[in-house]
Amino acid sequence: MSAAIEELAPSIGVSQACAVFDFPRSSLYRRRRPSVTRQHSRPTPPRALSADERATVRAVLNSERFADQTPYEVYATLLDEEVYLCSIRTMYRILHEAVEVQERRNQLRHPAYTKPELLATAPNQLWSWDITKLRGPATGQYFYLYVILDVFSRYVVGWLLADHESAALAEQLMAESCAKQAIARDQLVLHADRGAAMTAKSMAQFLADLAIEQSHSRPYTPDDNPFSEAQFKTMKYRPDYPPRFDSQAQAHAWAKTFFLWYNNEHHHVALGLLTPATVHFGLAAAILVQRQTTLNDAYARHPERFVQGIPTPPALPTAVWINPPTHHDSIIPEH
Repeated sequence: MSAAIEELAPSIGVSQACAVFDFPRSSLYRRRRPSVTRQHSRPTPPRALSADERATVRAVLNSERFADQTPYEVYATLLDEEVYLCSIRTMYRILHEAVEVQERRNQLRHPAYTKPELLATAPNQLWSWDITKLRGPATGQYFYLYVILDVFSRYVVGWLLADHESAALAEQLMAESCAKQAIARDQLVLHADRGAAMTAKSMAQFLADLAIEQSHSRPYTPDDNPFSEAQFKTMKYRPDYPPRFDSQAQAHAWAKTFFLWYNNEHHHVALGLLTPATVHFGLAAAILVQRQTTLNDAYARHPERFVQGIPTPPALPTAVWINPPTHHDSIIPEH
């Protein structure tokens, strides 16, 4: 194409010839320039440090005396001792080449935390627990609400309100909840974040004695404990949730009413609009049959109102994940 443009350009001009062929002029001019085949290497400046001098500078910067100091500090210290090795910028260049611009001491390396991937296909297989703060009567005063939630059914299996956060209180609540739910050994996985009460050694030993597997969220990753977080959000967005509680007794009374509603009356979107108690105690199948009967009757009376045929009630999920594997297609949302 460029050859045709070159033939046409003398008669009508370069711009018009390029327009005829819809060809950019810049590309034509670029093709006219001779290609550069030789690569010119940059010569080493005569004032550059030699390899031995650069090695000396790096050794000084990494020495025990200067390993925790910046090149600015090293430069000033040596200059006060009547020693000059090179400029501060050159020190940085030498460190950069050795990938040592940041910290040059041995550093504490944080462990790589594995993303928890937990599955529940029935109640009392996977519990999630957390502690949230409720505002007290004065600024800076809080009451601490401990809540244990069954991940599959969203049923609150245990809760406790206290004026402080304690692993001992959490162990007491856990023991009572396991007894009420008749949890057998090696039956349950308990998931939590990395709060002080959750990671206490006494809690780990307590769970080991009960043969309960312990799981923790990754640090600073609230999405690893989504069910407890969602339950707390549901609680604090209730219309009657007060800005502050005047006393621990008032907070306890409010929480008791809330959990009765949440377990027995709250139709959970992620549970097919069933209540947590219905799912937890195995009543879902009967209720879904009754709902289908009601919908069948509605369809029989007015089939013209159901353009997609006989309606069906929302289904109950058969599996609930915390962090489903990437290949898993059925992610159960939380509402």
